[in-house]
Amino acid sequence: MTTIDPDARPGRMARQDGGRRAKWPLYGVGAGALGGVATLLADVRAGTAERTPVEASVLDDVSRSVAHLGLVAGFLAVSLLLVLAAAWRRQVEPRVPSSTAAHVVSGALTASAAGLTYGYGWKGALAIYLPDGLDERSFGENGMFVYFMLNDFGGYIGWLGVVVAAGAVAWMALRERTISRWIGWFSVVPVLAVVLFAGITGLPGFQGVVGPVWMLVTFLGLAWGRSAIVR
Repeated sequence: MTTIDPDARPGRMARQDGGRRAKWPLYGVGAGALGGVATLLADVRAGTAERTPVEASVLDDVSRSVAHLGLVAGFLAVSLLLVLAAAWRRQVEPRVPSSTAAHVVSGALTASAAGLTYGYGWKGALAIYLPDGLDERSFGENGMFVYFMLNDFGGYIGWLGVVVAAGAVAWMALRERTISRWIGWFSVVPVLAVVLFAGITGLPGFQGVVGPVWMLVTFLGLAWGRSAIVR
């Protein structure tokens, strides 16, 4: 069973920080918000005309500015994921030294940062190779279509690590009782959603839909709540 480090008891921590709320969870809030922009709002497929099957002519409808936004917001989200992982290792793991789940969280966030670097990088590739881009006309239509297809799930698949982190947070909340229980139950939702969609349909990127929302809500809850790991 996981125990809180005696040096991190609520009473003692309150005396040390004067009752101030922990600020490091705000890195997670920022990563969730920027990740939602980069993945969902800056989806290069948005605004393209329906085609069956999808062919290279779809490139005529792709917005270069949307692809550029996805790169910038995405790289900022990746940076915040890495900072959050480091803050989690420093602030949380020493308080729950016997919790394997706590160590899974930081590793899973780092894994997502690595995968999303590629996903958002492919948005940037479209931004520089599309008309009016820095290196426009560097590739022919078929080459550009490859980059478009990489963006089909490129900004979504990398969120899998975040969903793994959600599962670890759920375990910490519901089994180890070091995080508020409502956060634990909320964290179960993205895990079940991704498992069901992948298992039943083979859809590889639903984590990109639920991952940013989970981060935004969960880390707001940690920042303003009473979980033991932040007191």
